[in-house]
Amino acid sequence: MRSYKKNSIKCFSIGALLFLFINVAHAQLTVIKTLCENKANPLGVPVKQLRFGWELSSAQNGQYQTAYQLVIGRSVADLDHGLYSIWNSSIVKSGESVLVPYKGAGLQAGTRYFWRVKVWDKNKKASAWSKISSFCTELESTADWKGARWIGYEDLPDSMRVAPGSPWRLANKALQRPVVPLFRKEFSANKKIVSAYAFISGLGQYEISVNGKKAGDGFLTPGWTYYDKTCLYNVLNVTALLKQGANAIGVTLGNGFYNINSERYFKLVVAFGMPKLICRIKITYADGTTNDIISDQSWTTAPSPITFSSIYGGEDYDARLEQQGWNVAGFNASHWKNAELVKAASGVLKADMDYPVAVMDTFAVKKVSEPKPSVYLYDFGQNASGILELQVSGRKGQTIKLIPAEILTSGKFANQDATGGPYVYSYTLKGDGVETWRPKFTYYGFRYVQVEGALPDGKAAELPVIKKLTSLHIRNSSPQNGTFSCSNELFNRIYTLINWAIKSNYQSVITDCPHREKLSWLEQDYLMGNSIHYNLDNYSLYRKLVSDLMDAQTPAGFVPDIAPEFVKFDGGFLDSPEWGSSAVILPWQLYNWYGDKDVLQKAYPMMTKYVAYLESKSDHHILSYGLGDWFDYGPQQPGEAQLTPKALTATAIYYYDVLLLSKMAALLNKTSDAKAYTQQAIAVKQAFNSKFFNTINNVYSTGSQTAMAMPLSIGLVDSVNRAAVLKNLTDSIKQQKYALTAGDIGFHFLIDALDKDGQSQVIYDMNNRDDVPGYGYQLKKGATALTESWPALENVSNNHLMLGHIMEWFYSGLAGIGQEANSTGFKLLRIRPQPVGDITSASGSFHTPYGWVKTNWRKQGGSFYMELTIPPNVGANVYLPLKNGLKVYTNGKLTRGNQPAGDGLEKIPCAAGKYIFEVK
Repeated sequence: MRSYKKNSIKCFSIGALLFLFINVAHAQLTVIKTLCENKANPLGVPVKQLRFGWELSSAQNGQYQTAYQLVIGRSVADLDHGLYSIWNSSIVKSGESVLVPYKGAGLQAGTRYFWRVKVWDKNKKASAWSKISSFCTELESTADWKGARWIGYEDLPDSMRVAPGSPWRLANKALQRPVVPLFRKEFSANKKIVSAYAFISGLGQYEISVNGKKAGDGFLTPGWTYYDKTCLYNVLNVTALLKQGANAIGVTLGNGFYNINSERYFKLVVAFGMPKLICRIKITYADGTTNDIISDQSWTTAPSPITFSSIYGGEDYDARLEQQGWNVAGFNASHWKNAELVKAASGVLKADMDYPVAVMDTFAVKKVSEPKPSVYLYDFGQNASGILELQVSGRKGQTIKLIPAEILTSGKFANQDATGGPYVYSYTLKGDGVETWRPKFTYYGFRYVQVEGALPDGKAAELPVIKKLTSLHIRNSSPQNGTFSCSNELFNRIYTLINWAIKSNYQSVITDCPHREKLSWLEQDYLMGNSIHYNLDNYSLYRKLVSDLMDAQTPAGFVPDIAPEFVKFDGGFLDSPEWGSSAVILPWQLYNWYGDKDVLQKAYPMMTKYVAYLESKSDHHILSYGLGDWFDYGPQQPGEAQLTPKALTATAIYYYDVLLLSKMAALLNKTSDAKAYTQQAIAVKQAFNSKFFNTINNVYSTGSQTAMAMPLSIGLVDSVNRAAVLKNLTDSIKQQKYALTAGDIGFHFLIDALDKDGQSQVIYDMNNRDDVPGYGYQLKKGATALTESWPALENVSNNHLMLGHIMEWFYSGLAGIGQEANSTGFKLLRIRPQPVGDITSASGSFHTPYGWVKTNWRKQGGSFYMELTIPPNVGANVYLPLKNGLKVYTNGKLTRGNQPAGDGLEKIPCAAGKYIFEVK
């Protein structure tokens, strides 16, 4: 087997070299992907400050772009005939290919445009034109809605509003169960239709159909926001759903976070208003004329079969109330009433540029048990965010109760004690053969479903028979951004464990859990930011999160722990610096990941006000409040910090905010601000070290993992003390037998500090085990998604995003994919695989703004082999482990002039292309 591997490697190397040689003479760049606002063929883009991008490929190593030409027209035919009526950039000598600004004339609102691009390579050879792409612009102003009005089934008096919400049941408000209404509008299109776009917002959420067919794949659309500040609308291409002649529009509205009453479980009660919608459908005909179908009193409305719907409590459906054909033309709606013109939503209408939440995966039942007579427990094998799809037959009026849960009680029943209960789905049959149903306006985190009032297929009784029950996983539908695997099976299982927590909490916000909270607790947005980014393209969602933060900030500069701030908590759950600092760190991360300066410009006032707020709360530059290192592993029940002073984590993150703000000010050419923030950062650093650093023993504060790692990670340790502090940290970890104790805040910085300082072996030793609380321990207890606590306690969430920070190390450490400190947008890669422990191979892929980076390495005997792919327009520094007497070969040739990089590494600068490295 060993000789076979060697021969395989040799053959692969020769084949790769021949491929490279043969293609050099004809090599040029090819445009393989085009983007507008970092999305393919987006709908609802801004009419101003529009940006374009493209990805390239080449069979030739070292290839890059030297110029581009971008053209925009009104139709595909225009572009095909060279009619660039909107914009022709002409040839621009530039290597830019990410977020390239539009510099043409003003664009019209609600209009579709077509574009393409060509590029010139380093040899000044032109590529072919890219495939034609399109984009549709937003509705910029109220006038662009063409008179569309907010309509509803009912309205809520101002005296009954509850916004922000309350964590407690109220005596006389938020008690009413809102009608979940249907709306319909019939119209005729008597000419040939060229295009049709729906601009629609339904609050809290909506589902729209055209001639009986659902438009789009979205679930729980539009994205949720603080509705008194911002209301999102979607743009949908409904051209294929319309027909010449009679047409019908159908809309169902749900409550979402717009209205949560106090029935069943609730994390909060809130009442911005009753469900309402606004809609404009723009139809363009073949003769060039247009027609607008707008929401107004001519639409009709009636209650839907959804008799109860709550984002926190579940959903009830009575199929006996269905009205067959209600959303197609010709339906008799004489018993429906005209829609009411209701009070307009307070928030500014903005296009939802994020990917919609959608059904992204399905799970069949793995096992069915009967914990007591006539009660059945369905196990889907995976704890995930989602809903159910039920297929059932039975008699009219029979009702089935479905209770989802992520864990079970000792008696093997659904356990919602830690996840918010009662949360229930119920379905009442209409008695018409096999009936299929799925909830529309709610979701939960679950693995199990307890069924009451029905039997599994194959059992004879008077009860309804479940023909099929399916778990439907829902999440934000952002594209996958990376993959990882290695030879260590435990690490592969940990990767999957964390990835399910990421996907389950990746919605219209980053939630902490998909059941009890469903709120965007802000600390995890940045602490887990890199881990999320390696797996999912989070540009659009994180831009939305920054907008949520701007909406949540008070005039005094304060940013709460959650955004949107649907409810005001108190104490550290209202104001903790480690949470509110997302207001500064998220814009920086977006710039770092994508090179987006626009978000820095827009967020700059928010960032400066928040740093000023923190300064006002400090005492001689020290902050001493908040939650601290939440859920660290100490002697007490997990909660607020036990092992590290809150002042240490709060002040450290304050320093980090000021430091980042100084960098962002410089990037935005705000020279005086940059100097002031640099001086402020120096002052905070001095105060921090004066208070927490023991100069005698080189220990910070209590010497906890968090207390030692945070200063190392963010640059609070003076260079003269760095080696000693690092040694004390690693020595203490070894003395504690490599047990994990850092919590929600500290563990991210622990992983980062150890990784940056060449201590991946310590990370490996801490996590390659299942005998103490940690990832392996959770798996050993049966977890299928990351849990809220290191020991996987049953009285807290068992699908939780925080604490998944090792995910970042899987990519940056084991797979070796990262970017250099002076790089943004992954323009200069840092390829630094770390073959630690018993790991003999690892592979990773990651989608940068320029294209896919791929690594695949393995150890064999005393040799090391790695395959590497770098996309055009990108460079890389490759760091390879090199012991005495070994040599490096690149694509079969001895590599000379290597640059020692410390820690037994050799640095090899590389241009774009495909490489095979051999260290032997």
